[in-house]
Amino acid sequence: MSIIPAELKYTKSHEWIKEEDGVFTIGLTDYAQSALGDIVFINLPEEGDEVTAGESFSDVESVKAVSDVFSPVTGAVCAVNEALLDDPAQVNESPYEAWLIKVENVSDTEELLDAEAYEAVVAAEEA
Repeated sequence: MSIIPAELKYTKSHEWIKEEDGVFTIGLTDYAQSALGDIVFINLPEEGDEVTAGESFSDVESVKAVSDVFSPVTGAVCAVNEALLDDPAQVNESPYEAWLIKVENVSDTEELLDAEAYEAVVAAEEA
């Protein structure tokens, strides 16, 4: 059973997002890290890079495969979690603390799901 914190928003492609004072923090959900398996490498954008809602901004390499990570928002990257470059396994250990990027100047968002709606997406995929 995946952990799905109620205070976060989610995407159908298994990213979580939290907005605080106009800054959007983005990471991979517990379900995503579990499906990927042990993460061995993360490719992250640079601060100042633009991200676009629905488009890939990163890729994550696990022992199983390489998977794209999609941005739920359009905006400018204002912070990158550099610690993940040296220790990508943090995403497996605590997916809701090991954020990937923070985005500001957000002009567009994908359809974001609340915890209940995301739970239904996960349940359908696990079925």
